[in-house]
Amino acid sequence: MLRTHQCGELRTEHVGQQVTLAGWVHRRRDMGGLIFIDLRDREGIVQVVCDTEHEEAHAAAQEVRNEYVVQAKGHVRAREPDQVNPGIPTGGIEVAVEELKVLNSAKTPPFYINRDGEVSELLRLQYRYLDLRRPRMQRNLKLRHDVITFMRSFLNARGFAEIETPILIKSTPEGARDYVVPSRVHPGQFYALPQSPQQLKQLLMVAGFDRYYQIARCFRDEDLRADRQPEFTQLDMEMAFVEQEDILDLVESLFIGLVHEVAPHKRMIEPFPRMTYAESMARYGTDKPDLRYGMELVDLSDLVAHSGFRVFSSTVAEGGQVKAIALPGCAGYSRRQIDELTAFVKNYGAKGLATIAVEEDEPRSSIAKFFSEGELAALIERAEAAPGDLIAIVADTPKVVAAALSALRHEMGSRLELADRDMLAFAWVVDFPLFEWDEEAERWDAVHHPFTMPKADELGLLNTDPGAVRADCYDIICNGYELGSGSIRIYLREVQEKVFALLNYSPEETMRRFGHMLTAFEYGTPPHGGIAPGIDRIVMLLADEVNIKEVMAFPKTASATDPMTDAPSEIDQAQLEELHLRIVE
Repeated sequence: MLRTHQCGELRTEHVGQQVTLAGWVHRRRDMGGLIFIDLRDREGIVQVVCDTEHEEAHAAAQEVRNEYVVQAKGHVRAREPDQVNPGIPTGGIEVAVEELKVLNSAKTPPFYINRDGEVSELLRLQYRYLDLRRPRMQRNLKLRHDVITFMRSFLNARGFAEIETPILIKSTPEGARDYVVPSRVHPGQFYALPQSPQQLKQLLMVAGFDRYYQIARCFRDEDLRADRQPEFTQLDMEMAFVEQEDILDLVESLFIGLVHEVAPHKRMIEPFPRMTYAESMARYGTDKPDLRYGMELVDLSDLVAHSGFRVFSSTVAEGGQVKAIALPGCAGYSRRQIDELTAFVKNYGAKGLATIAVEEDEPRSSIAKFFSEGELAALIERAEAAPGDLIAIVADTPKVVAAALSALRHEMGSRLELADRDMLAFAWVVDFPLFEWDEEAERWDAVHHPFTMPKADELGLLNTDPGAVRADCYDIICNGYELGSGSIRIYLREVQEKVFALLNYSPEETMRRFGHMLTAFEYGTPPHGGIAPGIDRIVMLLADEVNIKEVMAFPKTASATDPMTDAPSEIDQAQLEELHLRIVE
C-alpha cells in the first residue's frame, strides 16, 4: 500500500507514530522555512509540515500546487495549544514530513475545489470528476452509501432476499415514456429499459420468494426537474401474504431507524401521520404536502355562494370552488407584490387572485365593497387569519384551485422560511382513487398503475361506477416530496382483465402486452404488495440539498445530456446498419 493511514483518521492517539499518507494537496502555505500542506483524501484533511531539516522534502513541497497527488512520510506530533484547529477532527495533530513524493501533477482546475463558491452547473457536470472531489460532494455520496447499507442490513435481518431483475425488458405502459433499445438479432424489435421492476417483482411473488428487495436502477423518458432524473435508483420491495398495514408498519420502521442511524440531528413525528387522498387534497391541494408548517387551504364556497361579488357566486353556482390560504405577516404587501402573486397563480390556470389584508382596525381589500362587515368577518374567521396576515383567494374549478393554491402555499412557505430545516415531516397518504377520467382522450387512466388492487369491498363498483373505486394503495411523503408509492397488487386474473378493459385495452392488446402476467396469475398467485421508495430523494432530504443532482455521482442536465461524456451522441453508419436503423431527418 502507498499509505498506512487515511488522512482523516489521524488523532492525538497516533502521536509519535510513523505514518505514510497519500492524497491531494488541498491547500499549500509557504512560510519560507516551513511549508504547510493540507493533505486531503476521502476521509478528511490533515496538516503536514515540511521544514528545511529535510531538504529534499522541503524542495518537493516548494514545487507542489493544489490538486497535486503526493505521498508524505513522517511522524505524527501534537500541535501547540494555540495552533489547535477545532474545526476539523485532525486539528489536534500534524505530520512532520521526512519524505515527500509527487505521485502526479495537476493542471489548475477550472473552479476551486478547496472552497465553496458559485460554479455553473454546466461546468460542474463537464468536470464532474473534479466536482466530486469537493468535501460537500464527498459527504453526500458517503451519506448515500450509508443509507443503502442501512437499507440492506434492515431488510436482510427481516428475511428479505435481494434479487436482481433484467434491465432489458418488454415495453409496457407504466405512466411515462420508455427508453428503448433496438435489437441487433431481431430486426425491427426493441427492448425497453425498466421504468420500475413492477411486473418482475410480482412474478417473483408468484415464484414463491415471499420477501424480495432490490436497489433497482430505473429509467423514465420524461421532462426533468429538481427531483427527477432520467435514470434513478429506488428501494424496490415486495412481500407475499401481507395486507396494507403490514407494509406501512415495516417501511415506517425502516425510515425511523434510517434517520436515527445516519442523520440523528433530524427530528420526526412518530408514528407518521396518516391522511386520505381526499383529505390531503382538501387541506393542501396536493397529495404530497409539506407538513412542516400550516397555511392550509380553507373552503369559502358556502360563505360566498350568494355574495354580491359575482366572480365568487357564479363560480360556486357553476360547480366550482372558492378557497383561500392565509399568508402570515403579509398584510403590508404592496400592489406590485400582490400583482406578482397574481401572476404566479395564473401560471397554474387561475384567472386571478383576490386578497384581503387583515389589519388591526379594519380589513383592506379591493373586493370589500361587495361584502358586509359581518361577511368579511366570517371570511377572516374561516381563514383563521390574524392581524398582519394576507388572505389569498382563488375561485375556479376544484382542479385549478387545488393546483394554484398548493403552488402558492409551497412558494410562500419557502419565501417566508416557515419550514424547520431539521424536521423530516413524514406522512402516509392512503385511499387514492383507482382511476381518473382523461377528458381529452375520453377514457379512464390508472392513478398509480394498472396492477393496483381495488378496495375489496368496492370491487362491484368496477361494473357500475369506476370513478368511485378507491385503490388499496399508499404514498409515503416528506417535506413536500413523494418518497415512495406502493399498493396491494391485483393477483386475480379476472380482476386484472377487468381493469385492463376499463383502461381501454382490447382483449388482443391485453394479451400482447400483459399475457405473461395473466398466465402467471393462473398458477396459484398469493396476495401480495409492495412499495418502491426513491433513494435519490431520500438522500437529498437527509443531506439538506434541494436537487437530486447533488447526491448522484454522474447526473444529467435538465435537457438530459451529459456534458462530461457528450452523451447522447451520434453513432456511426456501421452501427446503424447492424441495428437495422436509418436516421430520418
